Amino acid sequence: MSDAAPAAVPSLLFEDAVTDYRAAMHLAVDTVADLVASADRPYSGADPAALTQTVSAVDLDRPLGSVEAALGELRSVWLDSAVWFHHPRYLSHLNCPVLVSSLAADALASAVNTSMDTWDQSAAATQLERQVVAWTAQRIGFDGRADGIFTSGGTASNQQALTLARQDALERAGLPVAPEGFDRLRVLATDQSHFSVNLATRTLGLRPDAVVTVPTDETHRMEPTALRAQLDRLAEADLVPMAVVATAGTTDLGVVDPLVDVAAVCAAAGVWLHVDAAYGGGLLTSRRHRGRLAGIHLADSVTIDFHKTWFQPVAASAVLVRDGAALRHVAHHADYLNPVRTDPRRAAMPDQVGKSLQTTRRFDALKVWTSLRVEGADAIGAMLDRVIDLAGEVADLVEDDPRLRLAQRPALSTVLFRFEPEGTDPLEADRVADEVVTRLLLAGTAMIARTRLDGQVWLKLTLLNPRTSVDDVRAVLDEVCAVADDCARTELLEVAR
Repeated sequence: MSDAAPAAVPSLLFEDAVTDYRAAMHLAVDTVADLVASADRPYSGADPAALTQTVSAVDLDRPLGSVEAALGELRSVWLDSAVWFHHPRYLSHLNCPVLVSSLAADALASAVNTSMDTWDQSAAATQLERQVVAWTAQRIGFDGRADGIFTSGGTASNQQALTLARQDALERAGLPVAPEGFDRLRVLATDQSHFSVNLATRTLGLRPDAVVTVPTDETHRMEPTALRAQLDRLAEADLVPMAVVATAGTTDLGVVDPLVDVAAVCAAAGVWLHVDAAYGGGLLTSRRHRGRLAGIHLADSVTIDFHKTWFQPVAASAVLVRDGAALRHVAHHADYLNPVRTDPRRAAMPDQVGKSLQTTRRFDALKVWTSLRVEGADAIGAMLDRVIDLAGEVADLVEDDPRLRLAQRPALSTVLFRFEPEGTDPLEADRVADEVVTRLLLAGTAMIARTRLDGQVWLKLTLLNPRTSVDDVRAVLDEVCAVADDCARTELLEVAR
């Protein structure tokens, strides 16, 4: 037993604790509001070792006794060194600023503490989630047979989609649900597909070489002719194509695979088509750019991440299927949870757990519902349009700067480039790119990402903030060039020595 300080009297959210609840929520809201209003950089630049020491010094066996004291401590151990995605110079990953309406909904979801597995834990919330799923399916172009479920993120959505595809493939091929059946299954995807495709095949028990790479064209889009050739090779080897994974918005380049042509190849071969639209799914709300998703309605399953291009808080994702009957592959019944229904009075009380790989789930659909009711889909789409336009303007800046090289014109809202003045050694450009990202992070003045494409290291700007201006990005590019110039000078001095 530790020599702990006396614990505060717990204040659970009962009717006699609403005053405490109001006070705590006001303190939390005021704390966040003050920090958002005063953030002058996306990150403090705090040293990781110093942060580790600060956090480790907290004795969790000695409670502070009040929410006010705990929030004050959180300033030093977390909030003062949090990453602020609303800052216009946060340009690193697929994290977005979030709608105030969705934050209000998230507060409601947390307080009510709804669990979305069974009707007797969620009641009306079940119907709201089902309605958001149906609305999204309609936007995709699915008909009334469609269904789906909210998940914790794109990785989980892709995992569930490929689980359904695996079971469907085993059924169609008459293979056993066992290693000898799994060993013949293959998943086809490009080298631009999300890493979760490979992760899913491992957790689904497939062979290490189960993912077959489909070649891409010069813009890194899946090549339908090459896909057909790969399917022919699998047939010759007596292997079973479990699924083709096309991407609508790759993480690095934002490219959308040619979904109409890919779907035609899959239909001819009788192969499950999954479209990972975690990034590009927000195009469903865009009046100007929705056509970029042409053919998505031909998919068997689709991943949508609302916490990317729909400006929702983490986490809110969904996997949708063109034919809801496919969800039978994850259906299960437990006597203590969702037994088989025999009472006709309960027929209108649907349980969501039978569609999901998760049991307990947050009511994440509520924030999407609330934003649709407050702002509407068109307003969300207009914000996405803004960052797509910005990406084009930023690409122009890069192309106009002789020190920089653009990977290719942006397809959505990411821009890949290198600091590569004429005569720069490619390996030195790689080293400089890594150094630029690290120095900017430790300075905290701007945050950008790096990735590898075609064997080279590239700097990446991910533009998901409608308030970020061309001038903001120009300032970041100036910082990039200043750091890169300093790296080059340092290298020359080291060589001279």
